[in-house]
Amino acid sequence: MTHLKLKQYALALAMLFLINGFAQNTTIYMIGDSTMANKKNPEVNPEHGWGQVLPPFFKDEVTIDNRAVNGRSSKSFRAEGRWDAIMKTLKKGDYVFIQFGHNDQKKKSPERFTNPHTTYRHNLINYVLETREKGAIPILFSSIVRRNFNEQGVLMDTHGAYPLEVRLVASEYQVPFIDLQYKTEILETSYGVEKSKLLHLHFEAGTSSYYKAAKHDDTHLSKLGATEVAKLAVAELKKNVPNIAKLLK
Repeated sequence: MTHLKLKQYALALAMLFLINGFAQNTTIYMIGDSTMANKKNPEVNPEHGWGQVLPPFFKDEVTIDNRAVNGRSSKSFRAEGRWDAIMKTLKKGDYVFIQFGHNDQKKKSPERFTNPHTTYRHNLINYVLETREKGAIPILFSSIVRRNFNEQGVLMDTHGAYPLEVRLVASEYQVPFIDLQYKTEILETSYGVEKSKLLHLHFEAGTSSYYKAAKHDDTHLSKLGATEVAKLAVAELKKNVPNIAKLLK
């Protein structure tokens, strides 16, 4: 083999390895609401979604494509064409993390509200089936809890039947299920009534350069809260989705 042919062969081999390397890259798409979503100006914005802080837990060859958006429900996310956009690039071996519920509860918002036992349930089923049609792997997550302690210091549920329907769909369709509702209940109660404010957005007037007025938000997450939830999600993924473990650092 001549020197020129050797160079051509080596170049072709290198290109083959490069192409195969790209083909094997895994993308994790995240679809959901504000508790998962990326936030603008993360250097100064106290609010973070748990999907926003997830990339450092994964190897460099894994792409975290966080498509979650503030205020979206299982209904409005699809209606706005956001799911169609994902379906155009979703490929075999990718993952789709699905977490809706907070905004499906909005009874005064017809473009978002879903009945948990009918439309919400079937929206989840459709996301699962359409993901599988592409050869990708769906994973269902229950919604994280709100910081909602009563006068006796007991954390009270605010999600009603929605998390139950996620569990039922996961069981019926044999989808990996990550019970973030349960795990975040433990997290909130372990921090306690007052300290759990650190997991969310609690600022008195004049104490935050980002918020001019006082802010007391028990739904959305601070960077600390988002990081704690991401740690819980990763730990549960390791236990419940064995193939995910090899993608983690």
